[in-house]
Amino acid sequence: ILSCCKQKISVFPCTDEIMQQEIRPLVAVDIIEQLHRQFAILSGGRGKDGAPIITFPEFAGFSEIPDDDFLNVVTYLTSIPSLEAASIGFIIIIDRRRDKWSAVKASLTRIAVTFPGNLQLVFVLRPSRFIQRAIADIGIKLYRDDFKMKVPIIMLNSVSDLHGYIDKSQLTRELGGTLEYGHSQWIHHRTAIENFAMTVKTTAQMLQTFGTDLAETELPNDVQCTEELLSSHTEHHSKLKDELKLAVKQGATLLTCIREPVTRSANSKLSPDELENVATVERLLAQLDETEKAFDQFWTKHHLKLEQCLQLRHFEHDFREVKLTLDNLMETLAGFADIGDSVTRVENLLKEQKHLEEKGQEPLEKAQSLALHGEQLIQNNHYAIDSIRPKCVELRRICDDFTNETKKKYDILGKSLELHKQLDKASQWCEAGIYLLASQAVDKCQSQEGAETALVEIEKFLVTAKEHQLSNLKEFYNQFDMILTPEIKANAQRIVQKLEDVQEMFDKRQVSLKKLAAKQTRPVQPVAPHPESSPKRASPKITRPAAVEMTFRGFLCVVKAINRNTNFFFTCAWLTHSTLLSFSHIINELIETERVYVEELQSIIEGYASEMDNPNLVHLIPSALQNKKEILFGNLPEIYYFHNRIFLKEIENCIENPELLARCFLKRKEDLQIYEKYCQNKPRSEALWRQCGDSIFFQECQRKLDHKLSLDAYLLKPVQRITKYQLLLKEMLKCSKNSEGTAELEEALATVLDIIKSVNDSMHQIAITGYEGDVSELGKLLMQGSFNVWTDHKKGHNKVKDLARFKPMQRHLFLYTKMLLFCKKREENTDGHEKTASYSFKNSLKVINAVMVGEGNKSGVLTDRDASSVELKNTWISEIRKVLTGQLEACRGRAHRAAAGNVSFSCSCV
Repeated sequence: ILSCCKQKISVFPCTDEIMQQEIRPLVAVDIIEQLHRQFAILSGGRGKDGAPIITFPEFAGFSEIPDDDFLNVVTYLTSIPSLEAASIGFIIIIDRRRDKWSAVKASLTRIAVTFPGNLQLVFVLRPSRFIQRAIADIGIKLYRDDFKMKVPIIMLNSVSDLHGYIDKSQLTRELGGTLEYGHSQWIHHRTAIENFAMTVKTTAQMLQTFGTDLAETELPNDVQCTEELLSSHTEHHSKLKDELKLAVKQGATLLTCIREPVTRSANSKLSPDELENVATVERLLAQLDETEKAFDQFWTKHHLKLEQCLQLRHFEHDFREVKLTLDNLMETLAGFADIGDSVTRVENLLKEQKHLEEKGQEPLEKAQSLALHGEQLIQNNHYAIDSIRPKCVELRRICDDFTNETKKKYDILGKSLELHKQLDKASQWCEAGIYLLASQAVDKCQSQEGAETALVEIEKFLVTAKEHQLSNLKEFYNQFDMILTPEIKANAQRIVQKLEDVQEMFDKRQVSLKKLAAKQTRPVQPVAPHPESSPKRASPKITRPAAVEMTFRGFLCVVKAINRNTNFFFTCAWLTHSTLLSFSHIINELIETERVYVEELQSIIEGYASEMDNPNLVHLIPSALQNKKEILFGNLPEIYYFHNRIFLKEIENCIENPELLARCFLKRKEDLQIYEKYCQNKPRSEALWRQCGDSIFFQECQRKLDHKLSLDAYLLKPVQRITKYQLLLKEMLKCSKNSEGTAELEEALATVLDIIKSVNDSMHQIAITGYEGDVSELGKLLMQGSFNVWTDHKKGHNKVKDLARFKPMQRHLFLYTKMLLFCKKREENTDGHEKTASYSFKNSLKVINAVMVGEGNKSGVLTDRDASSVELKNTWISEIRKVLTGQLEACRGRAHRAAAGNVSFSCSCV
């Protein structure tokens, strides 16, 4: 079998056996003349153990064959069987029945010296003539050692003796066997197989070369070169595919020829060598098929990349053209600075602006279409995403800039048109007034009737002053501040002065006419009026109350969130349109606002939080925000899950059963504690927002959501929502006072207020600094507030600093079930934002030793500072007493259990 090259096709993922085999020097075509002389044949027969049989038939000029020819033929024949068969060893059959002993001796000698393969047995059909047979018997005994063969040499008298060693089916007819063998056909098959192997090798090398060229090809930077490269590669690929088809066809034809005997006769069987030929051709076809598949796979990827490259070049070309057009339009628009000096001029400018806008519609549509096409390329996993995405963003920015600038120009020209129309109307009113005054004949106004008629005309005209005159000059300037120029201001001042002059003229004319009308008035005699002519008194108007708007929007929630160690102060004011809100209206309002709240939470999570994991937007996320989604959003997903899956559905069930509403809040008391975690994280979230809030990522998300407010406003929604509940419950209590279910509503309100207080207190608690212990081990935080603190000394005041200490100290107290902490409140500005409160730990006191607020002993006195009300003081006293009483009862319980168990126990809680 011909083997081709050691190399392998590195471009393709498969490894071709043909490309790895060693080059062998001989092929059938090289020694075709020597093979046709038929002095040695490989008939295809095998020994009992599968050893290949090489036959040296009778050949008159065997001794005259050149050594090179003999060696080439024998070497070629030994290379044909498989390595497995060749390793068993070859069986040599030398047919010299018609020859002399000298021919036998020459054949054995030559075979012993030049045979390149592994020998197993040598059979010699000795000469059939009696004398030569006798000489052969003697010669083989005398010269056996001279042959230098390590294998047995078996001398046979006839072919029947040979049949005892080798089956007839493995011997040709010349040796008395049944094996069909045609030497010309054998040479033809060998030549065809080797030609096919060479074709496979050549095809593989062409694919390798083409694949290497493709892999090393640099992608062009323009459309034309990319199209030419794509066309060239596609044409070359088509030619190679045709070569592959021809090679496959050649292999299939060869396989049919080898199998022809079996196809022709069902009783025929292929010899082992023919079967090996079939296996060889099939293997070559399989390798050709694998090579073709690997090449097709590589070509598909390469072709896709070329097509994507062409798409990219078209996209870039269109991008440059559209951008250039829009840039020119933007430049024209920017140079369009004239705002007009008259109504006609402004109207003409508006027409020009309209024409420019229409001119920009086509490139705008192209830009938007191109941006959409770019997004489609990105979605189709284009290899140049990083190049396409910025251009899409740039296209949208240019479109937005052009649209915004056009709108801005329209607004300015609209204002200018309105301004000049007002100036024109005022000027026209002045002209009309002057004309009216000029048209009133002096002689006609001398009579009472003429004077009164003239006054009526003037009064009617002055009524139109508000419609046609300028408003207050200051208001006028404020209204048109964006377009006022020195020329327009001067013109406005002239018209205002003209208005004042005309108004003065009217005033003087009215004074004169009134005097003329008064001089000619005759005295009127008092006559009692008839009843029917007596003036009727205006009946008092009955004012009907406006319809009360039955909505639940009367609340104001102020949430103050201070960065770092911050606290939250919840202050709510109820602003209602009516105190007559019904219970059902409040529940409807609760459900509607709850649905809106859930939708807003969903928009935050899907529009912002999920987009942080979007690979198409990763490049827009600032580095300071990387892997900090939980800090920015806190446990917002947990809050959304609770309200969407649980709470909203439960309160919706209260539409038909309003009395169940209070139970919803009582039932979900523990679940609503999730707001405490959210509020505690809020300072960290706000600090991160202040650092990254102006990034392009958030702007892009806000644009997609079409939100008017930025993300930080939506992140306040949970804080606002928890305070909204208390307002709703309070209003429900007003509506259902002294009715069934009031107690549950009061308990629900207390629950919500307790949650708000817990959130508020926890926000103060996280601002404690300097405490070395773990505040979580101090028990539940019961109260917190600011107080004046005095300390007393048993030994008196011996030092000046002790006297100073007797002055009150301002301390912020935190009352836990086990400990009372004294802290100093500090406030400082942070990064230009609001003051940040923190509580520096100063001292602590175990609750069992605590002093009642407002009461004293030798160790210290506390009085409330921030809230001096008796109610607050009593609240603190009550809480401390509850803690002390609980500890005392627990202490007594332990003592009782110890006494029952005969264990001594001492209690120091009293």
